[in-house]
Order: sequence, then structure tokens, then C-alpha cells
Amino acid sequence: MRYATGVGLVVAAAILWSLQGLFFRQISEASPWATLFWRSAGMVPVIAAYVAWRGNGRVLAGVRAGGGAGVVGALGLVLAFGGAVYAIEVTSIANAVFLFAATPFLTAILGWIVLGERVHPRTWASIAVAMLGIFVMVRGGLAGGALPGNIAALLSAVGFACFTLTLRRRPLSDAGVDTMPTVLLGGIFAMLAGGLATGLAGHSLVVPISDAAWAMAMGAVTLSGGMVLYTLGSRVVPAAELTLLTMIEVMLAPLIVWVVLGETASRTTLLGGVFILAAIVMTALGGARRGAVPA
Repeated sequence: MRYATGVGLVVAAAILWSLQGLFFRQISEASPWATLFWRSAGMVPVIAAYVAWRGNGRVLAGVRAGGGAGVVGALGLVLAFGGAVYAIEVTSIANAVFLFAATPFLTAILGWIVLGERVHPRTWASIAVAMLGIFVMVRGGLAGGALPGNIAALLSAVGFACFTLTLRRRPLSDAGVDTMPTVLLGGIFAMLAGGLATGLAGHSLVVPISDAAWAMAMGAVTLSGGMVLYTLGSRVVPAAELTLLTMIEVMLAPLIVWVVLGETASRTTLLGGVFILAAIVMTALGGARRGAVPA
């Protein structure tokens, strides 16, 4: 696979994920944790079917082949999903989004330490431009309070960074083992975590049929589709650039909700989106000049 193809797959994944805001707006009564449960319930069978198709029906064998690294990646996904849900529930959207933007920086550092993937200076510059863009988008809503929510948002960024590193680990890729079972395991863990958290919060998983349907559709279409594309693209795109490219989700999500549902998009949101787009273009062009990066 060529680098440009990998970038296209990751960008397509981010575009799919940016549509989730439309689904969330259709959910009226379900709690955030119940939404996590039903979204994961929609994701698991789709990913399981994909893994079965890729592995000639050997789903459990694929999960076992991932070993400990696969479990770490799955737990990283749970942390990413759960941390995001909790952060959005207890802190401002601006705080949460700004801290989520730490993902490329954390991935770059961990990728260098764990995988030995040195980060090109142009990538560092792109990360800085992207974080500046997100700051411009959310600066009016940044607040100093809600420390638990801020910590949860940062843990969500750490979780997605850890998941990305497990996709890029060289021994697994060299062995030709499919990394999608990690996503499947993460979906199962997230479903269990959502059910447990719902019970501990005193809420119920019994929600209106429409809420469950929207959440499951979100998991089956946007989340699953994005995970497949992101995982495929991870074969040729370095870890730091992977998470940087997904920042297009942050740029597009408010614009899509604005266009489709009429929610206001401020000038700072549009200006911040320009910065993020510039960072993504810098990353893609820089990587293309260096050529494909083998997994």
C-alpha cells in the first residue's frame, strides 16, 4: 500500500467519525453511558463479521494472535471511548476537545519511545499548527474548572494514542497478523464498561427504541467504518501522523452539524478549521515526499 493511499483511508475514517455528531443529536433520553453501551453493541457484530471474513471464520484465533499487545490496544480504546463520554458529560465541550487535541503529541512521544518512529520536524510543526487551530476554535469556552472531566479527556487522548501504537507495532505487522481483532476486543470491553457504568450511575440500559437504534446505527456505520479504514491506513502511516490526520474530525464535526441541523458555527470555529486543514495538508505533502513508510 502506498503512503498516499494510507492517508486517504485515514482521512476517510475521520470524515466518517465527524458524522457522529448528527447521530448524537438524535438521542433524546439515553444517558451517555447507555449510549456508549448501545453504540458498542452496534459496532461489535459488524467488526466481528469483518474479522471473520478476513480470517476465514477464525475470529477467536485472530483475537488470540493479537496477544498482550492486542489487549492493551483494546483497553486503550475503552479508555478513549469512556474518557470522551465522561469528559463531555462533566466538563465543557471546549475543554474536552482541546485536551483531545493532545493525542497527536502524545502519540508522537510514545511512538518515538516505544516503536522507535522518529518524528519529522515538519510533523512537529503540523501538530503545533493543529493545536493552535483547535485553541482558536474553542478558546471562548475554555474554563479552569471540572478537573475530573479534564483528566478524563486527557486519559481519552492517552487511550487512543496507546491503541494507535498497537496498530503500528512492527512484530505483529511483520508476521502478517490482522490488527482488526484488537478493535473487536475493544468494542466488547467498551460494551461491558458502558453497561457497568450505567448501573453504577443508577441509570438503565432500557432506553427508547429510537435512542438505541440511533446509537447502534452510529456504532455499526460511522464508528465501525472509521475503525476499519483507520486500521488499514495505519499500515503505512506513522503513528504521529495517523492521529494528526484524524483532527479533520474536529474540524468537520461542527461544520456538518451547522449545515445539516442549522447549529451556529462561529467565525472562530471556521478560522480554527483553516489552521487544522493547513496542518493536515502539511502532513500529507511532507509524508508523500518522503515516500511510503513500511509498517
